[in-house]
Amino acid sequence: MAAVELEWVPETLYNTAISAVVDNYSRARRDIRSLPENIQFDVYYKLYQQGRLCQLGSEFCELEVFAKVLRALDKRHLLHHCFQALMDHGVKVASVLAYSFSRRCSYIAESDAQVKEKAIQIGFVLDAGWYSDAEKVFLSCLQLCTLHNEMLHWFRAVECCVRLLHVRNGNCKYHLGEETFKLAQSYMEKLAKHGQHANKAALYGELCALLFAKSHYDEAYKWCIEAMKEITSGLPVKVIVDVLRQASKACVVKREFKKAEQLIKHAVYLARENFGSKHPKYSDTLLDYGFYLLNVDNICQSVAIYQTALDIRQSVFGGKNIHVATAHEDLAYSSYVHQYSSGKFDNALFHAERAIDIITHILPEDHLLLASSKRVKALILEEIAIDCHNKETEQKLLQEAHDLHLSSLQLAKKAFGEFNVQTAKHYGNLGRLYQSMRKFKEAEEMHIKAIQIKEQLLGQEDYEVALSVGHLASLYNYDMNQYENAEKLYLRSIAIGKKLFGEGYSGLEYDYRGLIKLYNSVGNFEKVFEYHNILANWNRLRDRQFSVTDALEDVNASPLSTEEVVQSFLMSQTTTEGPSC
Repeated sequence: MAAVELEWVPETLYNTAISAVVDNYSRARRDIRSLPENIQFDVYYKLYQQGRLCQLGSEFCELEVFAKVLRALDKRHLLHHCFQALMDHGVKVASVLAYSFSRRCSYIAESDAQVKEKAIQIGFVLDAGWYSDAEKVFLSCLQLCTLHNEMLHWFRAVECCVRLLHVRNGNCKYHLGEETFKLAQSYMEKLAKHGQHANKAALYGELCALLFAKSHYDEAYKWCIEAMKEITSGLPVKVIVDVLRQASKACVVKREFKKAEQLIKHAVYLARENFGSKHPKYSDTLLDYGFYLLNVDNICQSVAIYQTALDIRQSVFGGKNIHVATAHEDLAYSSYVHQYSSGKFDNALFHAERAIDIITHILPEDHLLLASSKRVKALILEEIAIDCHNKETEQKLLQEAHDLHLSSLQLAKKAFGEFNVQTAKHYGNLGRLYQSMRKFKEAEEMHIKAIQIKEQLLGQEDYEVALSVGHLASLYNYDMNQYENAEKLYLRSIAIGKKLFGEGYSGLEYDYRGLIKLYNSVGNFEKVFEYHNILANWNRLRDRQFSVTDALEDVNASPLSTEEVVQSFLMSQTTTEGPSC
């Protein structure tokens, strides 16, 4: 990526001087390290631009050098380019730095407090997004903090725990993440006993992310309220943005869409105003905005937003990065939903396969992050198989989808157990696949399992329940001739969809078409005529309701301040009782 595309355009004379230094790199290497960090970074970035990655790697693998260029804060996004290029080139810079930092911490374990404080600061800025290596760094930081029973180190320990929890969440180490949260709480209690207060917004926000990932939606929602209560004017913008993001996602799954909309739009606004439109934090907010849009049935706009987020992450991180993989997966699923009626799944399949390729390149083949990517690819392959006119190819695609779904199910059960929304989703996906494979009894069993788990966890009238109910109705209607059961299930699915999303909800189309087929089959032509009219009205409503507009137009300026957004959210809560620990 050319520097000019990232709005980094040094003056011509300055750029010429940098090029001259790089041309004489071998002789000037020692002198380069004595330059101010901004100039030193520009020299290294020029090495990157010229493809001299071996020389760049030899520099960045030295802890003191890397720590110094990290202090060039305004160029941190450019540093991601260099770092990712080295990792892709086979230079294990993340592992080398993590090992060096851990050794440094062990050497200074008995040194004075100022030296330790400096080491901890280096550790805080060394999180390169490579989870295992970042975890080693923050564990070393935490070990330093625990050596002295002093309040300054207790504050640092809380910060270490927040960073460590973030990394463990990203790496799906949820059990260890829960232990990290409890450790942070213990340090906060120590501080409280000495009359000191550590802001809990970031910690509670990370706990919300953990609970959300585990599909513990009620608890996630409660803790996001606690995190919002901790937002103050003096907090770093990054913390505020992250709390708003997590709170918005918690509201989405609780189907409180008005709250979710206000929170995520303000997060997008803050991220763009404070970090710029090409910063990773802005892409984070866009992914969550896309999640909101997809869940409120604004599918076309969600695809556009996910594409923008992916473009930013690719420009910042390059190709083989876990953050890029998650963006590919999100875009794959939204594209699959968007193109479901047309049957054109090439773009969705491309992004799903890219996500899987990147994750398997970086992480073990049994990593939980693969579960959702494999699930998305399996859904796409099933639809391609259904539309395929070659029987042999159809069977091959369905078998591949089956293997992917089973792998995803096993990963989910291993991580979350049987009684979990994610596990239920995989059962439901298998139910649909078995229907396509004409294994109807197995399909029925899977759908009933999914419905039972979802109802117990989410309630009788949740969107996820409606999906599974509609799929079981389709099975009874099209393949098992159980028309009376199918009719009841279709009507239940329609009622939930209308209640949550209104008369123009996209999912209603499949239920309406199912009922038209059902009433034709039983000879109730009055109902056939009725639902043809309902479907026609639905089409007209969709045309009016979901015309394509720029989803970012209405977040160009926030009408409310952060304080007003927070207060509006908190005032809307009907209870002030905090969650149990």
